[in-house]
Amino acid sequence: MIRILVILSVAFAFLAGCSKETQKIQMPEDMPEDFRFSVSFGYGEDHKNEINTYNDTVTKDLVTKGTATTALSFSSDELQLIYGKMKDIAILDEKQFPRKGNCSQTPSSTDSWKITVNGETKTLSWTNEYCDMTKDAKDLLELRSYIQKIVEGKDAYKALPAAEGGYD
Repeated sequence: MIRILVILSVAFAFLAGCSKETQKIQMPEDMPEDFRFSVSFGYGEDHKNEINTYNDTVTKDLVTKGTATTALSFSSDELQLIYGKMKDIAILDEKQFPRKGNCSQTPSSTDSWKITVNGETKTLSWTNEYCDMTKDAKDLLELRSYIQKIVEGKDAYKALPAAEGGYD
């Protein structure tokens, strides 16, 4: 009987060790060689803006004039800073995003992320359609704004055409 209890205890401990929570993608202290990310964002279901380190491009929404894409890469120092900010907000952990409630706003925007660290890739998406912003959504918006400011300061981005028109 004791032997069965020991076997069951070991089996439960093993299964608990395989739970979803312990299989989180861990961000190492130092930025790994394969660190990459992309974030696409825009109004409604269109994510016309994109910052993509997988293919070193940025795409700008020109509204009524379509989109424009150009080659753009980050320096090693910029990537280190971005990685640090992602690590600070534990971007690879489970996130809580705004949920449908009594309030919605139009137009709304949606952000979709893809992050690769140590051979593991995570995707996540959130919208500001619902009025109550969660801390996780605010953190991701601040991160995207930070990255976007870096991009907007680069000559390749400045050379893109200006957007024309707007969203209702």
